Amino acid sequence: MLEACSAEEALQKAETNIPDLAVLDVMLPGMDGFELCRMFREKHRDTAIIMLTARGQDMDKLMGLELGADDYMVKPFNPAELVARIRAVLRRINRKDREHSRYLVSGAFTLDTTAQLAYKNGSEVELTPREYLLVKTFLENPNIALSREEILDKAWGRDFFGEIKTVDVHIRRLREKIEEDSANPRFIETVWGYGYRWRKES
Repeated sequence: MLEACSAEEALQKAETNIPDLAVLDVMLPGMDGFELCRMFREKHRDTAIIMLTARGQDMDKLMGLELGADDYMVKPFNPAELVARIRAVLRRINRKDREHSRYLVSGAFTLDTTAQLAYKNGSEVELTPREYLLVKTFLENPNIALSREEILDKAWGRDFFGEIKTVDVHIRRLREKIEEDSANPRFIETVWGYGYRWRKES
């Protein structure tokens, strides 16, 4: 386990010892935890991130999720709950694929479930572990309207502690990566008042 007293120290240590999971405090000297989360996600897209903060406002939670955090805890908290969340996040991220087929294909998209890589028109799309699980969930359920609760169960797992709006935040970020026009999505359709649907193309 590595510890750092500042964002700058955390980034420096992560260059030589990339962690599977990082617990980031928002209130840090110098660079704050939000900026650290953004920079950490850019450099280490496979590392899971849990953010800790004394702030409880929804906008702060959404900002953390928008910047790439996988989970969010507000102080004060029970240390046992933090340990449980760490285990839950690692269990979801490290869950091995049990499908018999290595590839999931939908139109321009191909998902390599063994290498856990996504391709669009043959070019790799850089996805975070959470975004990969979202695409996998959609490709396994094409043309099916999935509620936000179903998406949470399938892509986050039943042991997820967070809020349902997490789905909307991650869908918005995913659309920015895979849609030509994220404001008018072609692949991930919104089912108003319910959830989302992946429109499969031949």
